Amino acid sequence: MQQSRFLDRGTPPHIMTLVVCAGLAALSLNVFLPSLSAMAAHFGTEYAVMQFAVSGYIAGTALLQLVLGPLSDIFGRRRVMIGSILILLAGTVICLAAPNVTIFMIGRLLQTAVVAGFVLPRAIIRDTVPMESAASMIAYVTMGMSLVPMIAPTVGGTLNDLFGWEANFALILALGLVALLLVFTDLGETNRTPAASFTAQFKSWPDLFRSRRFWGYTLTSTFSSGVFFAFLGGAPFVGTAIYHLTPTMLGVQFFLIAAGYMVGNFISGRYTRRLGTMTMMISGSVVSLIGIAITTAILFGEVASATAFFAPLALTGVGNGLTLPSSNAGIVSVRPHLAGSASGLGGAITVGGGAALSTLAAAVLKEEGGAMPLLMVMGVTTLFALAASAFVHHVDRREGAINPRDGD
Repeated sequence: MQQSRFLDRGTPPHIMTLVVCAGLAALSLNVFLPSLSAMAAHFGTEYAVMQFAVSGYIAGTALLQLVLGPLSDIFGRRRVMIGSILILLAGTVICLAAPNVTIFMIGRLLQTAVVAGFVLPRAIIRDTVPMESAASMIAYVTMGMSLVPMIAPTVGGTLNDLFGWEANFALILALGLVALLLVFTDLGETNRTPAASFTAQFKSWPDLFRSRRFWGYTLTSTFSSGVFFAFLGGAPFVGTAIYHLTPTMLGVQFFLIAAGYMVGNFISGRYTRRLGTMTMMISGSVVSLIGIAITTAILFGEVASATAFFAPLALTGVGNGLTLPSSNAGIVSVRPHLAGSASGLGGAITVGGGAALSTLAAAVLKEEGGAMPLLMVMGVTTLFALAASAFVHHVDRREGAINPRDGD
């Protein structure tokens, strides 16, 4: 494994470059959330219409992941990453100059190209290091990236109060230029075996679909992420309708699970090479179940405290931080020659499944039913994640040592 040297394209990219790319993708999703009302007033439209800047963005990123991965297998990680950031910058300029909400939404959809910052680092890491090391590096990248959604809304709200909503997009523009400079100077091409064509790349998808390991790792990632998505779908209702929290205090409770995710990522980065990816995936689901079980016991004990409800769920964040780096490393390791396609396809399935679970969690909650339905959705989803990990473990034990090119 060649040693990385910062700003040397002849060596593997520095982990900070990958963190910046992933962080930029996270920033563009949620930095302007506190400004949605101001943006709706500026463009003279309804808040629900302005909310499409979030929901439409998520849908666009899910679809783009299906394309960007194969493109990077054909044209290389470097070219696709640079092209994606350039499209983000163009979209950001359109958002800043938009005379109406329609033009703004066009610019916003162009910004979805930055999802390459989520998809490509996993493939780039897998290009340069073996699977166990890949899980460790992915953990460090996601740990650094997870800082962004924790602080971005606070930064965005402050910028809005000081300079108006446009300041949020000016920040995206400035950081996009920094990311472009970093990628240009530090990210050399890591895909040494490019695919022949786009058509040929999509024809190779059945090879992924036939792989039981690919589905095991992907479903582990989908259900593990789904626990967090379900929390996002139901926690605002629980916090406001049941515990009557202010927006500020609800944000503090959200911080707990995000902090837990960082802790889990740190543990993954530190110990995955020693303990193995399978141990990390299974232990992550077990830790999540423990957190959900503690909160369930607190509800049965009728403890009327929001912190008593939310604090144990930080363990689900820890569990995600343990499971996801290893499951993502597994997704791109099943067929190394299809790492980009596998990353994009696995990511799209994960986001789509997570969005469905978020919708489900929001739908089952009623004020008279309390918070228990949310915990049931999270608990069952965690059990599915554990079952998916156990399935991969069963396949590995049955077929012996992992060989990514074996028919599995």
